[in-house]
Amino acid sequence: MTRPLGLSTKAESFTESVIREMTRLNLALNGPQRAINFAQGFPDFDPPPEIVEAAQKALADGYNQYATTWGAPQLRQAIAEKQSRTWGTAVDPETEVTVACGATESMIAAMLATVNPGDEVVIFEPSYENYGPDCILSGAVPRYVTLRPPAWEFDEGELRAAFTPRTRAIVINTPHNPSGKVFSRVELELIAGLCREHDAIAITDEIYEHLVYEGEHLSISTLPGMRERTITISGASKTYSVTGWRVGWLIAPPALTAGIRKVHDFLTVGAAHPLQVAVATALGFPAAFYDALLEEYRGRRDALLRGLRETGFDPSPPAGAYYTMAAIGAFGFEDDVAFARHMIEKVGVATVPASSFFHDPALGRGQVRFSFPKRLETIEKGVAALRGLERKSP
Repeated sequence: MTRPLGLSTKAESFTESVIREMTRLNLALNGPQRAINFAQGFPDFDPPPEIVEAAQKALADGYNQYATTWGAPQLRQAIAEKQSRTWGTAVDPETEVTVACGATESMIAAMLATVNPGDEVVIFEPSYENYGPDCILSGAVPRYVTLRPPAWEFDEGELRAAFTPRTRAIVINTPHNPSGKVFSRVELELIAGLCREHDAIAITDEIYEHLVYEGEHLSISTLPGMRERTITISGASKTYSVTGWRVGWLIAPPALTAGIRKVHDFLTVGAAHPLQVAVATALGFPAAFYDALLEEYRGRRDALLRGLRETGFDPSPPAGAYYTMAAIGAFGFEDDVAFARHMIEKVGVATVPASSFFHDPALGRGQVRFSFPKRLETIEKGVAALRGLERKSP
């Protein structure tokens, strides 16, 4: 008897990316000239010329074949040197660093390498939309802990209850997408204590580590007893404005690194060799580069927040990353998905309905997410378009 063709239960258990869907819909309805993309988090400006020149030189210099599967030596060395300076403790490029195809592949590689079917993984929500599907693909059960606006705080009792004898890992994204939350030292110390108590791994997504407007960025790996149970993920995409290059990395203790490298090898073999060489150059940029980056993004954030308030939205000021969640109550919509489509159809502005960041869509119905890695003139153009939205009568 022939078995009917169909998708696996895993593939049927989650949807396509809503973030990318909003981008495609806006382009299809409005065209590239009119469409303004506040949905997908990529810049509409060029990366630093030095990194582009380094990539061109790497291509000309013959770095066009496979690199070492777990990362070109010069990039792993540059990652280890930069992180050693930041953490104040040595990172070994030979046994603790793996280069992957972006932070996105890094996360699934980390889960597949460390999580068994039936294990539980704690995830804060709203969350970047990949984390839940990554759990499902790994055979794990996600346990969600809610971050509540306006400060995006979690309840300690709820977090403690999420840890059970089956907990294998917790995912921590700081600075946080989509809320812009920067986890405090007190919060991270609480999480670290629960990881030690339950013998759990911390998988941290720190891709926005250089974009912190209030507070400080702290890697949980630096807290007592956490280096040996933390997988730290970051990458080049956000800091150096090269989201299309797909170069990310993981730092983990040697035993975990060995597993991550095996999984990564069979997922993608490796990231693009010449781009790895170019990113190694970027990691040597002086402190002034990161200072200027932060101030430029602070200006973009402030311009968008002003514009959103002027046009009727109620945004939550982000402490980090480059997103803001904005309440839509002034416009009379109870459904964030309908409102996001309305904005695309009426004003040519794409956002992300916040319900896509929650396992229970009802928790996000009243908000949409704006991203702001855009030129100031793009932000001003988008705000001008938003003035065309009608508000409900008081």
